[in-house]
Amino acid sequence: MTTHADFPGSVGLVEPQTLHVDGPMPLDCGKQLSQFDLVYETYGRLNADASNAVLICHALSGNHHAAGYHSEDDPKPGWWDKCIGPGKMIDTDRFFVVCPANLGGYNGSTGPHSAHPETGRHYGPDFPVVTVGDWVRSQDILRAALGIEQWCAVIGGSLGGMQVMQWSIDFPDRLRHAVVIAAAPKLSAQNIAFNEIARQAIVTDPEFHGGRYYEHDVVPRRGLMLARMLGHITYLSDEAMRAKFGRDLRDGRISYGFDVEFQVESYLRYQGASFVDRFDANTYLLMTKALDYFDPAHAHGGDLAKAFAPVTARFMVISFTSDWRFAPARSREIVDALVDAGKQVSYAEVTSDLGHDDFLLTMPHYVNTLRAYLNRAAVEIGA
Repeated sequence: MTTHADFPGSVGLVEPQTLHVDGPMPLDCGKQLSQFDLVYETYGRLNADASNAVLICHALSGNHHAAGYHSEDDPKPGWWDKCIGPGKMIDTDRFFVVCPANLGGYNGSTGPHSAHPETGRHYGPDFPVVTVGDWVRSQDILRAALGIEQWCAVIGGSLGGMQVMQWSIDFPDRLRHAVVIAAAPKLSAQNIAFNEIARQAIVTDPEFHGGRYYEHDVVPRRGLMLARMLGHITYLSDEAMRAKFGRDLRDGRISYGFDVEFQVESYLRYQGASFVDRFDANTYLLMTKALDYFDPAHAHGGDLAKAFAPVTARFMVISFTSDWRFAPARSREIVDALVDAGKQVSYAEVTSDLGHDDFLLTMPHYVNTLRAYLNRAAVEIGA
């Protein structure tokens, strides 16, 4: 058996698992899924009283593969491997870590690429619009199936952080700690605008075919590539882009044409092209809509403190100074609302350079802050 000892600092080889759920699941949009699959991975071991379980909620382009490797030849580990593993800030020697792929994805959980149980054809554009609330309810079904009464912590960055907030509101007794990283209580108009431009790039691609491109054996490559290029710009800070690329020319000279000349152009095209090979256009539409719709305060007249009234979990909120997409001010809105609601919350603003993607990395202040918080959570349960 291959273990993390064969992959120093890693959880080692991991194998995705699938939970198949029969029976209808109502969705916020008014539709329902008659059945669905959730693909997930686990790292570490569940203790005897199932008190050391930690749920990881992924961001827009994430999935169930958060840590470790799928094979000995796998060129890259999971998307949060820097932070999940033995001795890391989410320590798999102490915690049993669970990461599912959300509904609407294409990595195995039921989504647009899946076969509709009634027609046998791909769902495509007929897959219903899903919300953060829908994801949380499906994750709660997974929790019950794994025999976990209460999560020690639910952790997520960006869109994952929104799921953490929804967990604390919808199922307050089923998590002890809520860790929200680089998130916001709702999207700004500017962020919704970025998402709409990305969606328009996809749906106006001639190869989109109204979302039925699977049946035409094509992919709306240009649209999805442009959507990723736009998104990637928002994930990086101006400082990071200036330090990494400046105005450097790829070939060292100006060619007076419209092909790639600057290094930053080459980088963005590479990011866009590689994204097309690992993501699905219909999924991108669904994920960005879930981002747009998230607003737990809406049902309470815009009062976020009232939305947090059911919360019993203790919160850790972390932001990054260079993150302009979900700026620290947005995290402080969450903190202020929790304080106004009389809840327990800790807050850390980490000085950083990269931008929104800093939550994926391991700056010392970030690592030490989250490690210390989760150490206290582990001590509470004797892990």
